Amino acid sequence: MDRLDKEFEDSIIVDNADDDALTSTGPSTVNASALPAGMPQQLLQLNELELAYEPETQALWTYMRPRGRPSFTPPMLGDFEAWQSGIAAGFGEGKAPLQFLVLGSKAPGVFCYGGDLALFRQLILDRNRDGLVEYGHRCCQILHRNIETLDLPILTVGLVQGAALGGGFEALLSFDYVIAEKSATFGLPEIMFGLFPGMGAHALLSRKLGSAQADRLIVSSDTYSAQEMYDLGLVHHLAEDGEGEEACRAFLKKSVRRHSGLVAGRRAMKVAWGLELAELYRITELWADAALELREQDLKLMARLTRAQERVAAQA
Repeated sequence: MDRLDKEFEDSIIVDNADDDALTSTGPSTVNASALPAGMPQQLLQLNELELAYEPETQALWTYMRPRGRPSFTPPMLGDFEAWQSGIAAGFGEGKAPLQFLVLGSKAPGVFCYGGDLALFRQLILDRNRDGLVEYGHRCCQILHRNIETLDLPILTVGLVQGAALGGGFEALLSFDYVIAEKSATFGLPEIMFGLFPGMGAHALLSRKLGSAQADRLIVSSDTYSAQEMYDLGLVHHLAEDGEGEEACRAFLKKSVRRHSGLVAGRRAMKVAWGLELAELYRITELWADAALELREQDLKLMARLTRAQERVAAQA
């Protein structure tokens, strides 16, 4: 492993993942009493997402609680699909009121490491382009539904307490607002093993920052601080470490009285973006083709990073 590869693998072991932080979060459960009455069954049967509803701000808080690596594994994607369809069915006009949808993570020191590297590696070894495309399309569908706020008049908020890498960073780009604790880190490391982020980074970063700045972030493989993301406008509010939830609640309360204006303004911006699902699909298909061209050393690095993620999960 050369120096650059070693630095990247080390970066995936979160600096603040010490013995005190790495406490067990236990199995994922959804408490029916934490949700309004009459919620669709799929919201009560999630395995890797934990939900709680706050009637004061009409906010649905959701936390990822991965059973294993804190990545977008197929079971996690399945939970997100059920989560989105359940919210669309259970909230809205004539149903339970909803103004804000918040997503955070209970994985110690990690928001999300992004794509399922172990799955990618096996699909590449099997020369299974269809499997890569299917995975990518599922991610794109979830991302696009989030951008469209599930066709509900809501604001989406990403709460980052830890590392948001690869697809974890891409997922945050689909939220209306991002609140991050100051020790949170962000990065798109895919270029390290010969790939590019294929589930939204190009489409969303080019619209938010312009194509030149987007390209800098995508090809740098650098890890960025929450402050740097705030300076770029990708993080909207900074919180002191340990105070992310409090800062998020303060933002929600402040936004209640101007909710309709904020929703309309975000919708107008997305009209200007003109981002269609077909564009995301095409990019992820290019990603699948690139994945099949990876070299043996790239796949070895992918395997090492998977093991590093597994060590973090095992410690937790």
